Amino acid sequence: MALLLSLQPPLFSSKPLSLHPQRANLFKTHNRLAVKCLAKDPGHVPSLEKQRWENVLSTLASLYPVYVTVGGVIACVKPSAFEWFVKRGPASYSFSLGLIMLAMGLTLELKELVGIFKEKPFSIMFGCVAQYTIMPVFGTLVSKALGLPPSLSVGLILLGCCPGGTASNVVTLIAQGDVPLSIVMTVCTTLGAVLLTPFLTKILAGAYVPVDALGLSISTLQVVVAPILLGSYIQTAFPSVVKAVIPFAPLLAVLTSSLLASSVFSENFVRLQSSLTNAASSSVDMKVVLLAVILLHFAGFFVGYLSAMVCGFKEKQRRAISIEVGMQNSSLGVVLATSHFSSPLVALPPALSAVVMNIMGSSLGFVWRYINPSDLNQQAEIHD
Repeated sequence: MALLLSLQPPLFSSKPLSLHPQRANLFKTHNRLAVKCLAKDPGHVPSLEKQRWENVLSTLASLYPVYVTVGGVIACVKPSAFEWFVKRGPASYSFSLGLIMLAMGLTLELKELVGIFKEKPFSIMFGCVAQYTIMPVFGTLVSKALGLPPSLSVGLILLGCCPGGTASNVVTLIAQGDVPLSIVMTVCTTLGAVLLTPFLTKILAGAYVPVDALGLSISTLQVVVAPILLGSYIQTAFPSVVKAVIPFAPLLAVLTSSLLASSVFSENFVRLQSSLTNAASSSVDMKVVLLAVILLHFAGFFVGYLSAMVCGFKEKQRRAISIEVGMQNSSLGVVLATSHFSSPLVALPPALSAVVMNIMGSSLGFVWRYINPSDLNQQAEIHD
């Protein structure tokens, strides 16, 4: 159930075949697929009209922060707007997450996804270690620096101890990051949450939060691994079909992620209102709580990127690691907080994070969309 609510609010190779300008054609097909298609018809050049609507789809997909912000506002003003989707949960959450991962799988060849374990084992290990050190530590530091009361401190630390979420993969796509690395990191950190989330929460917050190991593992396989493998297979077996569908994949993934984030936030809005009432009665400044959540995610994005840069990773890997570290599975935090703590304030930081984190992450992805990672690599080589 926890992973099915993963929204962190969950796609292309390093040297794309440039058929038209880089910025306008960010969400182009995978380079190998494009090469195959050109090999079949060497004289084929996409028409200006086709380029135009592909650019429109690309631009619409980059507006992720707008969709999440609007969805969050609607969830606050009229939570019942998402009732049709929430009532069908968890099946609706599971189907939507699977659809997102399937869309991402269409952009990846299976051998590329599997090969990352052989080609970039250090990148995977580094990303997982960064996920479970940077966020838990800064969750503790921020809560102490702002003087949060015990319940809110536990909630912020619990949020920091959660794994990365699937929305990080979508944002990595927008940011021109290493999407295969992002996907593998999401799978690994989610499986690692079985042991690391309760262990770190116990050490840093003094509270043991059990995690359903079997349920979380099965959900990971069903909602993340299986759809990606299916998409990769379809990409290899039916390239002509994928070529026609793939321009729509990023926009579909972005809209679905926005719907999921807004639905989960609206589902917890009543509980959030209760928390706000309790916070007001106990003289807790909600602005401070919001600031704490923002600082935690900012630390994840910034320190994640900085640590990857110091360790010598290329720009695409830095972006993937930064986004994966900074975007948590806040829905898992909400589920664990409401299941194992009596105070509703514990769930407040993860509930706020569901929208705040997606706005921050997608905004960062939007900025990086217009900065070619290969240009930064070339600048670094010149300075070296």
